[in-house]
Amino acid sequence: MSDATDHQLSSHPPVTDWTTDFDHAVDEYAARAPEIWDELRSACPVAHSERYGGVWLPTRHEDVAAIAYDTEHFTSRSVVVTEGRPIAPAPRGIAPPISSDPPFHQEARRMLLPAFSPKAVNELEPYTRAYCNELLDAVAGAETFDAAVDYAQHIPVRVIAKMLGFPPEDGDIFRRIVHNALEAVDLPQEQRMMNFLTLDEYLRTQVQDHLDNPRDDLTSFLLNAEMDGEPLAPEHVGGTIALLLIAGIDTTWSAIGASLWHLAANPDDLARLVAEPALMPTAIEEFLRYYAPVTMARLVAEPVEIGGCPMQPDEWVLLPFPAANRDPEFFDRADEVVLDREVNRHAAFGLGIHRCAGSNLARMELRVALETFLERFPSFTLADPDAVRWSRGQVRGPRTLPVRITS
Repeated sequence: MSDATDHQLSSHPPVTDWTTDFDHAVDEYAARAPEIWDELRSACPVAHSERYGGVWLPTRHEDVAAIAYDTEHFTSRSVVVTEGRPIAPAPRGIAPPISSDPPFHQEARRMLLPAFSPKAVNELEPYTRAYCNELLDAVAGAETFDAAVDYAQHIPVRVIAKMLGFPPEDGDIFRRIVHNALEAVDLPQEQRMMNFLTLDEYLRTQVQDHLDNPRDDLTSFLLNAEMDGEPLAPEHVGGTIALLLIAGIDTTWSAIGASLWHLAANPDDLARLVAEPALMPTAIEEFLRYYAPVTMARLVAEPVEIGGCPMQPDEWVLLPFPAANRDPEFFDRADEVVLDREVNRHAAFGLGIHRCAGSNLARMELRVALETFLERFPSFTLADPDAVRWSRGQVRGPRTLPVRITS
């Protein structure tokens, strides 16, 4: 998958001032977002840019939380900042339930919860662990390999394909869909529309296959689901499947990769986690806090002031949950990874009504991916720190992660 080809069409100039001209889809932001959040939190806790037709970036936990819980002044009808504004109206939005406003949101979310219950997720664990071992078998004996390309990126792809009943061999298609939706946000709207037409055609094919051949999976469930006694609208079904496909892949792929990056770069933490496997639950929560991959977005619905900044309707607002998780006013030792941190009210899965419905699944995939990797490779380092590349846009994680096995 080549980012360079897509971004030849980008017209975004380099950022000159992060307080007044920030851009979350440029390479500098991808490379050093945590440092940028720290700088802004001290100098300008709610930054603004005229890019994307006007967008705000709060960096303090209190401001991020205030927006996330405020469904009166902020609408969720689209959660990805782009050059245009979403055509899908509230309250359903483009990809329910994440794009839905109350009261529609509550029922749309409730309908999905059984598919992501602890019981349902536990049933997927053996499949996930077997696939992780299969991936590691393929690199066994290699002194170096790419832990993102050869491992992390494949795990959530295969799991979500199984849940949706989509062909597992379509992994490259899924990753292209994710890239187009979340990283290529600075493309012209015409190019983005073409990308989404391609996604729409792919989903139509899969939905038709499920209509012709019903089976016990999440796609067939959605096709037979009802809200208020009525079948789901085709746009609802398609939008929710797109959400599950996109959000179910990139977020977990990024969390797995970032956790492996940390362990490769911090040998003391790696040695401790291998020696004390009982630490894994708290370590996972700490990796989620410190390397939270997801930044959501809202559109201003009614005039409001946040952090002393007056926001106007139709302006974008980014919700960088990773920045909130590193706010020293909210977390003790916020700038450190503390594997045995006991109190960890992190926002990696969001805040408010849109807190991630798939958090059980993400935690299971992250835990199984790390357990399996450490069982096979208890000692490893970064093979080339300068070769690590982090993704751009609203989901941040390593896209290339060369590691060297040292034992």
